[in-house]
Amino acid sequence: MAAAPLIPAYDFVAPPATGLSTASISHLSWVFLVVTSNNYAEALEFIPQNFGLFNFLIDASSLPADDASQIKALLNVGASKVITSLEQLELLRDPKLHIEDDRLILAIGKGNKTREDFENAIRNTSLGVFVPDVTDVGFVLGWLQQYGTENRPSVYISFKATPTLEEVLELMKVDASVVINSKDLTVDSGKEEGLLSVGEIYSSALKSDRSDGLFTTLVVDELGVALGLVYSSKESINESLKTGAGVYQSRKRGLWYKGATSGATQELVKIDMDCDGDCLRFTVRQKGKGFCHLETRTCFGVSSGLGALEATLKSRLGSAPEGSYTARLFKDPKLLRAKIMEEAEELCEATSKDDVAWEAADLLYFALTKCVSAGVGLADIERNLDAKSLKVVRRKGDAKGERTNEKKEQSTPTPSAPAPVSQKEESKDRIEMKRYFASEISPEELEAVLKRPSQKSSNMIMGIVNPIIKAVKEEGDKALLGYTQKFDRCPNLESTVLKAPYPEGLMTISPEVKAAIDLSYENIYKFHAAQKEAKPLEVETMPGVKCSRFARPVERVGLYIPGGTAVLPSTALMLGVPAMVAGCKTIVFASPPRPDGSITPEIVYIAHKVGAEAIVLAGGAQAVAALAYGTESVPKVDKILGPGNQFVTAAKMVVSNDTGATVSIDMPAGPSEVLVIADKTSNPAFVASDLLSQAEHGVDSQVVLIAVDMSKEMLQDIDDQLHAQAMALPRVDIVRGAIDHSVTVVVDSIERAFEVSNLYAPEHLILQIQDAKACVEKVQNAGSVFIGPWTPESVGDYSAGVNHSLPTYGYAKQYSGVNLATYVKHITSSELSAEGLQNLGNAVMDLAAVEGLDAHRMAVKIRLDHMKTSK
Repeated sequence: MAAAPLIPAYDFVAPPATGLSTASISHLSWVFLVVTSNNYAEALEFIPQNFGLFNFLIDASSLPADDASQIKALLNVGASKVITSLEQLELLRDPKLHIEDDRLILAIGKGNKTREDFENAIRNTSLGVFVPDVTDVGFVLGWLQQYGTENRPSVYISFKATPTLEEVLELMKVDASVVINSKDLTVDSGKEEGLLSVGEIYSSALKSDRSDGLFTTLVVDELGVALGLVYSSKESINESLKTGAGVYQSRKRGLWYKGATSGATQELVKIDMDCDGDCLRFTVRQKGKGFCHLETRTCFGVSSGLGALEATLKSRLGSAPEGSYTARLFKDPKLLRAKIMEEAEELCEATSKDDVAWEAADLLYFALTKCVSAGVGLADIERNLDAKSLKVVRRKGDAKGERTNEKKEQSTPTPSAPAPVSQKEESKDRIEMKRYFASEISPEELEAVLKRPSQKSSNMIMGIVNPIIKAVKEEGDKALLGYTQKFDRCPNLESTVLKAPYPEGLMTISPEVKAAIDLSYENIYKFHAAQKEAKPLEVETMPGVKCSRFARPVERVGLYIPGGTAVLPSTALMLGVPAMVAGCKTIVFASPPRPDGSITPEIVYIAHKVGAEAIVLAGGAQAVAALAYGTESVPKVDKILGPGNQFVTAAKMVVSNDTGATVSIDMPAGPSEVLVIADKTSNPAFVASDLLSQAEHGVDSQVVLIAVDMSKEMLQDIDDQLHAQAMALPRVDIVRGAIDHSVTVVVDSIERAFEVSNLYAPEHLILQIQDAKACVEKVQNAGSVFIGPWTPESVGDYSAGVNHSLPTYGYAKQYSGVNLATYVKHITSSELSAEGLQNLGNAVMDLAAVEGLDAHRMAVKIRLDHMKTSK
């Protein structure tokens, strides 16, 4: 939903007496509205009434900062993007509101917060920024030039006073979208001198690689169907905006007023440009017989599909042959209604791919006939679909009772994810998991219920990660320091690497914490040391043929320790101790620094204990890139391990696929998760505490309870414990976000419980069931298992000895958690005696001959011949 380079500001309550008309503004697609408490009610009417005519950029930063409901309502009625203050943004990011960052823009300076707060708000998001009421254009221009255009949020700028054309054009060069009052704009500068030319401003944002300077222009109708390819110039763009018609630049005849001689004119709907600014799209209402000189709708031949059907129906509405079926449908509303209902039922009953397609085509024909008879076209339908796609208020979506022949409370669940079973009515602040009964939903619906929280789109993530990796790879320490200062909010940081030996002052921790780290270190060391292979494997596969396998440590490892919403020295232990036990020669830590540039002392102490030669003071994709490629001060490593957010995971995947990096990774990783299997013997307080221990990691975490044959009373006890314990936690807001997409699934048996668990493949699996140890054999997919009521997941996170760096997001079906083998590679060897080669030689030569590899065959034959001649 990219915005236009020029966005007119429009007073929808008291439109300006002079300047642009509403229709002229709409040709630019976007319009800017300022919504305050005084005109809020009018805005809720104006936006849906004009949806499709405009994309709306709304400045709502003056609305109450302590209430998200008004901004949510503006988004729900069709606002494309809303500008907010920082305080409003913090409310709107509540996961329960279902508002994506790409619908929000942060107003710089709106809110009593520091610059760091604003920078933190837009880090690693698709959030744009709005710079309001600019008076010093030169200052803003310098700021944007210094920032650059790559990996930068979208920037929108408004002015305190009318800017000059030169100022606007300079801002366009650095890819800023400018907001200018519509009364200061004109589409006819010849008649309205002193106003800013819309065409000239818009054209200045375009790029052309043609020698004649023309811009490639795709002409489409309101359905998005390509009518033809033409060219535009600054002059033709100006003329199109002024006349509201399709005007282009002919390479032979100059300005080309489409349809001036043929009558196939075009009414201009809107102009927009592609993401690179080197191609225009003109959306038009085509008149006459069509766009092409061959009198077809398009230059690509005759029309087809729904657009062609709509055109046929419209022509038949006025001139259908008497007695034709279509004419009868138009004249007999009862017949048309009956056919729509009949075809809808037949579509519902269809099962095969061909039948579904056939019946859907019939239904669309009759439905479109109904639309055309009411004056509704496909463009109107698509506008309604677009408007609905912008809604942020979620409807329950149950079918009406008469459609299902069931009582309302027994409505069939929706295919994507069934509605949870209704639970005790509580206040809106209650923290409670959704509940489903496995016996009452289909396997497909169960899979939908267990779906993890959606992650940001891969395109969005890669668009951020790839430029960072490229910069660190090419610029080394300079880029690493710059990104760390920017993303980790350390403007005064001078170096991103801390080398061993580490000063004692950086390891100052309390005696209690030191003792806890030392105890955990010993247990983790014991468990991983026990995993060492006692001796190389050696097998004589046949007389004279010995095969062996021996282990060698990965020489250089980079260990990533997150530092986002929680400091994680435990991760430093879980990654560092096995690396030391395995005998890795070079161990490098990487962890984000604190705002003052220092590193958590617990992490420094652990780095000292495991013999890490350096700590990279950086996080995110920039730390991963530094470890993968090395910089002037960061040693290059052979393998990168450790959990992180989506950007860290994406960066690990990118560098592991780059042959220039020659680096591997431990596993893909996502947000933390736990699945608890509990039965009637479990303690509700224990169950709730285990669920919350993972929910507090982050709002994108997920927890799942598989309840085995529990009564409603016991299920309610667990819900009550969950809410009570959660409300006492300092990270309750994070917990609330995680619980919002967490579920309880009630099953009838232990066997069914493990089927569901193995389908989900949890990072942590907790067994609070009778005979828990005996049931471990039923576990097929899990990162780590915690057996019995006295084994909370927390002990695995810290001190028991098992590793807590585990596969998430379902990867437990393919990956193990970190263990000693993660830091070891195996090398095989073969040793043949003369007898062994004689026993094996003919088989090798025969297979080499089949594959046509004569040098392979000769390597054996030469040796066998030598044996014969030396006898």
